[in-house]
Parts: sequence; C-alpha cells; structure tokens
Amino acid sequence: MYIKDNRWVPTLDDIKEAHHRVIPWINRTPIMTSMSIDSMVGGNLFFKCENLQKVGAFKFRGATNAVLSLSDEQALNGVATHSSGNHAQALALAARNRGIPAYIVIPGNAPKVKVDAVKGYGAEITFCEPTLDARETTLEKVIERTGAEFIHPYNDSRIISGQATAALELIDNIKDMDIIMAPVGGGGLLSGTSLSTKYLSPGTMIIAAEPENADDAFRSFRSGKLIPSEDPDTIADGLKTSLSDLTFNIIRENVDDIVTVSEDGIRIAMRTIWERMKLIVEPSSAVPLGAIMERKLDVKGKRVGIILSGGNVDLDRLPW
Repeated sequence: MYIKDNRWVPTLDDIKEAHHRVIPWINRTPIMTSMSIDSMVGGNLFFKCENLQKVGAFKFRGATNAVLSLSDEQALNGVATHSSGNHAQALALAARNRGIPAYIVIPGNAPKVKVDAVKGYGAEITFCEPTLDARETTLEKVIERTGAEFIHPYNDSRIISGQATAALELIDNIKDMDIIMAPVGGGGLLSGTSLSTKYLSPGTMIIAAEPENADDAFRSFRSGKLIPSEDPDTIADGLKTSLSDLTFNIIRENVDDIVTVSEDGIRIAMRTIWERMKLIVEPSSAVPLGAIMERKLDVKGKRVGIILSGGNVDLDRLPW
C-alpha cells in the first residue's frame, strides 16, 4: 500500500528482501538470556542484542537497507540527513560502504563522541542550532547544494523494512514467544518489529515501552490521534522523538499495547543488564525491561523477546 514517495506499509517480501540485502554488511546479533533476571520477573526473557550491532545500534540495519536500495542515479550525489544520534553514524557508515558521500546536519550541542564517530566514518558535517526548524532548514540548504538523497531516520519504508530484520532474526531463532517488546521513540524499530511479528508469528503479542517522561506514543496510542512530543526530559535520549504519520499508522494497526516506565525504573533496569548480563546498553535499551520490572505487564510463565536497541552510552556520564 503506497502512501507517498518512500512511505508505504512494508510487506513480508519487503522485509525479506531487506534482510537479504543487508546480511552481508550487518552483524547477525546474538540472542542472550539471564537466569537471574528470569528469576526476578518470573518469565523467560530472550534479549536480541542490537547493542552489539555495527555502530552500536539497530539503526545500521535500516540505514544500510535504505542506502543499498538506491538506484545508481539516486545514489550519484550521496545521501543526507539531520541527526544527533545513532542514525547519523549508521547512515555515514552505510554510505561509506557503498562508496558514496554522506552529508549530516548535526545540532551544535551534540555529544562530541557522536560527532567524532560520524567524522570517523567519513561524512561531511554541517552544524546548526539545536532546534527542529534549524535542522530542517539547514538540511534543505545542504541538499540544494549537493543534490544528495534525503534518508529520514524513521519516516521511510526502506528504513522500517531494515529495522524489521532484527525481529525477523529473533523469530527465526526463538519459537513460540508469547510477547515481543521494543522501545519506542520515532517508531521505526517498533513499527518494523510489529510487522515482522504480524507476518511471521501472528499469535505473539507486540508490546512497546516508553519513558513516562516522554510518553507521546503512549498518549497517541490511547487517544487514536498523533500527539507530538514536547520538550521531553528523560535519560533515554534515543526515545525523545515523536512518531511520524507512517509509523503511527503501522503501530496503531499492529501493536497490542504501549506501557511506560519511570526514570528510576530505567536506571535500575539498565544497571541490572550491565551487572547480570555483562552487556553495555544505553538507557533506551533498558526501557522494556524496566517496564517488566515495574510490573507494567505480567510476564509470569511467559516467553518474552526483547530487542536491546543500542549500546552507545557516554561512559563518563553514567546515570547512577
């Protein structure tokens, strides 16, 4: 079903094609378990470790699929986006792998570690003021100057199809899951996860988790209308973005519920994963486990898949 330009609801064939396209370039990340965490929550949890993905986040799947989906003509002048986070790094590396330039607009207050990573992948960076309007107007100027193809972080079906491959791999490896969980920010990962699950494991529930302090997806889902995020204040910096029309429509059709978790709950879950599983995860990754540990959903006796979305965390500023 085509919506506009690069925005349609991906089919199972789209997701399988994306997987075939990206598999030579990505890590097929491991699925890990923890007996101690299982005993805490009373269920069997299976963690899909996208924190161990290249660039440290699931975003590399979508960026790689989008870049490799471009025709030679589309790719001729490279790709461009605005991002201060994982999408910037993912697109920069995906472009380098294809041998085309990447132009990234980054707000001036972005963490130096992320700016350095984007530079390290060979992208050209243009700094702007830390507002959405400044990001968009600066990007327009960059595209006008370069002719580069705009790749949105999540409002793009090529991106969603790529993100959906994480759940495809999870379902391929772990059978008969009762629930699959993912965090939700802009909704690219969640919408892709919900589609893979609907197509491949229709008896499995899809439940998203979101910070209480950035609960626009929760409120949108409950009200049935898109409610944008306004100045959210959460340590889960990857989940501050609002849903798009495309991701909201997919989520509304395919997700069973969205639950929220407190800031303390995010910290406790993040620390628990570090301590019990010896995995470095960023706060956004810990949100689904935080919701389980706060008893926002009942997982007793259930098999639950959780996508750990990323592991890019500033080690000098840990939240505990």
